[in-house]
Amino acid sequence: MAVNKDKNSYTMIFAVIMVLVVGTLLAGFSSGLKPMIKANEKFEKQQNILYAMGVNDNQGTGDVAFITTDRVADAFKTYIKEQLIIEGPTASQNDKAYLIDVKKEGAKAKKAGYQRKLPLFIGEKDGEKLYIMPVRGKGLWDAIWGFVAVDKTMTVQGVYFDHKGETPGLGAEIKQRYFMDDFIGEKLLEGSTYKGIKVAKGNNDPKNLIKDDYEVDALAGATITGDGVSAMLKKDIAMYVPYFKTLNN
Repeated sequence: MAVNKDKNSYTMIFAVIMVLVVGTLLAGFSSGLKPMIKANEKFEKQQNILYAMGVNDNQGTGDVAFITTDRVADAFKTYIKEQLIIEGPTASQNDKAYLIDVKKEGAKAKKAGYQRKLPLFIGEKDGEKLYIMPVRGKGLWDAIWGFVAVDKTMTVQGVYFDHKGETPGLGAEIKQRYFMDDFIGEKLLEGSTYKGIKVAKGNNDPKNLIKDDYEVDALAGATITGDGVSAMLKKDIAMYVPYFKTLNN
């Protein structure tokens, strides 16, 4: 008996079968690619951490250049000497600290009684010990995040910032070297008081030569993104201050 392909029921059955077949194929591809995606996410996080502490392939005043993926795992082992997870007053060594999802930890911390886990990476470069902290906040359109490297006095030695959807040429400039390099040398503490760093309009220091004013020059036309960076640093790095006070006692 011939099938009447002009009937609506035939069209619907055919469409359902195609959806099931395509869905199964996509699920198979996704499952097969998952290990590669996870590996790439790990490499990217390691590249960002290393970049913040000044381990990168930058040349002159050109664009941001990360350690390449074929070298990043070895570089991470070489430069990152210790990984800690800070929970309240306790800091414990854990080589999987880099796997902590800062976004998820922030959400969990909203629940009463939950003790947030803070990853901290201790690196060494040119004989100097550096402490690298992840930060996460909100820009104009979506999430912004990064890593901040400091010495034990909480003086910034390097940063890396990124974003999900800031405006190209404006807020998206937070991931450009000319903006990130301004943070190097900036102080976060005034005595024992945590001040943070403000991305400020009209701070009268366009070349960023003053390093004890707790400010860097704002990006033109990106006030809300800049405010987001300021708030992100103020909020997230403040959580690490008790640990740094133990280093300086």
